Amino acid sequence: MTGNRRPTTRRAALLVGIIALALVGAGCSSDSTAGDPSPAQSTPLTIDGPALATLVEQMAEEMQAPGVAVQVRSPQGDFDELYGTTELDGGRPITFADHVRVGSNTKTFTGTAILQMVQEGKLNLDEPVSQYIDGVPDGENIPIRLLLNMRSGLFNYSETLELNESLDETPEAEWTPQDLLDLAFSNPPYFAPGEGYHYSNTNTVLLGLIAEKLDGKPLPQVFEDRFYAPLGLTGSSFPPSDTSAIPDPFARGYMFGTNVETMDDPALLAAQQEQAAAGTLLPYDVTDENPSWTWAAGQMISTADDLTTWVRALGDGSLLDEATQQERLDSIETVNPDDPNSPGYGYNLAKLGPMYGHTGELPGYNSFMGYDPQTQLSIVVWSNLGSAADGRPVATTIARELIGAVYPQSP
Repeated sequence: MTGNRRPTTRRAALLVGIIALALVGAGCSSDSTAGDPSPAQSTPLTIDGPALATLVEQMAEEMQAPGVAVQVRSPQGDFDELYGTTELDGGRPITFADHVRVGSNTKTFTGTAILQMVQEGKLNLDEPVSQYIDGVPDGENIPIRLLLNMRSGLFNYSETLELNESLDETPEAEWTPQDLLDLAFSNPPYFAPGEGYHYSNTNTVLLGLIAEKLDGKPLPQVFEDRFYAPLGLTGSSFPPSDTSAIPDPFARGYMFGTNVETMDDPALLAAQQEQAAAGTLLPYDVTDENPSWTWAAGQMISTADDLTTWVRALGDGSLLDEATQQERLDSIETVNPDDPNSPGYGYNLAKLGPMYGHTGELPGYNSFMGYDPQTQLSIVVWSNLGSAADGRPVATTIARELIGAVYPQSP
């Protein structure tokens, strides 16, 4: 479930995406057996290429996205669509080889590394975070599993005014993991460990530090050795924190508003939305902003091809042994305990309607990846506009519409 674009918005982007997709889930056979990777013969999918292409184009134009890439893979057929250009009102047509920032989709890599280490006997999910990291508030009472499922209660540093003012005023600034933890720990926890749910990048930064300590290597090398090389993810990388460079070829990224302006609501003011619709207010280029403030929670760069490969491996269980994969699926709980039909989040894995995956948002980019083990359907979408002027996360909103079009509708 998220993303990483702006303070509360960085948290809300993920939740908006999950909730939007969950609304589709009622008509999408979302009651399928979580761990069953076999196709469901009772759930025929409709892969109507021309209709899906029209849908993508209409949604992209409506939300004023410069570019959108879509990949759908299923036993019933595939669908590829490329819309727009790498730059606003210019550049070249986007391609599936283009690199983009994928935000909180990075969390699935961090969480998977931790779970592989559990399999290897390097740690136990019931061990407290204080066993590995000093200075965590109430860390002796926060087992590692609560970092994975966003139920530690630790404050999300992304919601601090200090960070967001810095992102607006000094976007080139480099942040270390300790800088981020210092911001988080200067604020009180939301609740006692295990007593609630709150999406917090702080959790995943801690997991990244634990992964580095246990593997004895920097997190980018952990990802390379465990995931990029074995799966052939040649377009994926975890860039150094002292650079904002993206490998060629890449799409430039754009956003409406500033980080501080959109702290409480990703939508622009009504008058600004009208200006955006009229073309007198344009999103601005944020490609060169340093993403180090996301680190293990969102610093990765990838391509549509790589995200498709990754999310299918994530969902079909090929990254973990059978018992650990099932534990991961079983870890998913509704984010709203008062609504059993609300979207779910578990060990750095979201339940998005019928699909398992994640969303990601970083300044200038929004992405979605999902896989349904029952139908073997995967959907990947990225856009080089994070959110529309009305606050809708572009790629996630398009993914929602694609899911609604691909799955059979309830009578």
